[in-house]
Parts: sequence; structure tokens; C-alpha cells
Amino acid sequence: MVKQQRAARTREALVQAAAAAFDCVGYEAASLAQVSKSAGISMGALTFHFPTKEQLAAAVQARGACVTRTAVEKITTEQDRPLRSAIELTLEVARLLDEDVSVRAAARLTRECPNAAPSWTSVWLPAVGDLLDRASQDELRPGADPQTILTLTAHLITGTENYIRRCASAPEQRESAQDQLYRVWQVVLPGISQGPCPVI
Repeated sequence: MVKQQRAARTREALVQAAAAAFDCVGYEAASLAQVSKSAGISMGALTFHFPTKEQLAAAVQARGACVTRTAVEKITTEQDRPLRSAIELTLEVARLLDEDVSVRAAARLTRECPNAAPSWTSVWLPAVGDLLDRASQDELRPGADPQTILTLTAHLITGTENYIRRCASAPEQRESAQDQLYRVWQVVLPGISQGPCPVI
């Protein structure tokens, strides 16, 4: 039992260190030696748990996807206001990108290793699409196409990630990504929402 706990702690430390490395320098530039040194764990222990960089990247993507999936499941359980839920989900994704290195790493790895699974975007974007489809029945303004709004959402989250990375050297001097995205939605909502804008 003690041996299993020690192995779990080692694996956790390696995934965290790898997430930081992939987030900072990307898949190609990150090295197993860098991850080993950052985690304070020998290269032998690293390759025992993760024989290749691809397997380590997959573990990081799985971690980021798991964190994001938990948020998706929590928000999508609310059934009565799908448009509000869709926007709340994007705001939560923005918060996770801002605060969780495994989520940022998963987002970057999805771009840099497109054939790897799970794709981080596939965890949350289809859920937003489902909510927007449901909202189209009575919450969206006539002519507001759910697919177009979904495309806008994908661009907004990409922009959010770029904003976070651009300001990475001085995060305390910038507005939170969630607050910035909230203000963007306040501009967008009157153009897509039928009747009073949903309170978010």
C-alpha cells in the first residue's frame, strides 16, 4: 500500500511538472530531462511511469480534460436557461485556463499534437453547441444561428488563451480572463438574445 501511494505521488509530481513545461514551451521544446529536474524525480523513475514523451503528454491532456469535464458536467445539469448556461460554461473555461496549468497545457497540446486524445476542445465545445441548439428554440433572436455563435465561442476561447499567454510574465497586472470574457459577452448578448439578456 505504501509503495502504491509513493508511486501515485511520483506520477502526480511528474504530470504537474510536465504540464508546466508543455504550457510554457510547448510539446517540441519540452524535454523529459527538464520535467525530471523540475519534479525532483530521477529520469529512471520518469521513464518507468512514462516511457515516452507522447505518453507523458497524453497524461497531461487527460488531466486537463478531466478538470474541464467536471466543470462541464456541473454547469450542464441546469436545464432551464440553456443560453445562460452556455455563457457560464465559457466563463468557467476561461477561469480554468487562467488558473489551472494542466488545462492550459491540454489546450496547447491539442493544437500542437492534433492526433492525440483526448482533444481538450472536444470536452467542452460540443456541450456549448448542445446548449445553444436548445436555446435557439426560445432564447435566441430570430436569425441568430447557433452554429455561428458556436464558432464565435471557439474564437473567444482561443483569444482568451492567447491573452493569458501574452500576459504570462505579469499576471497580477492584468484583468482576469474570466472578467474580460464577461465584458465581451455583455457586448455580444443584445445581438443574439431574444427578449431580456440572460443574467450571468
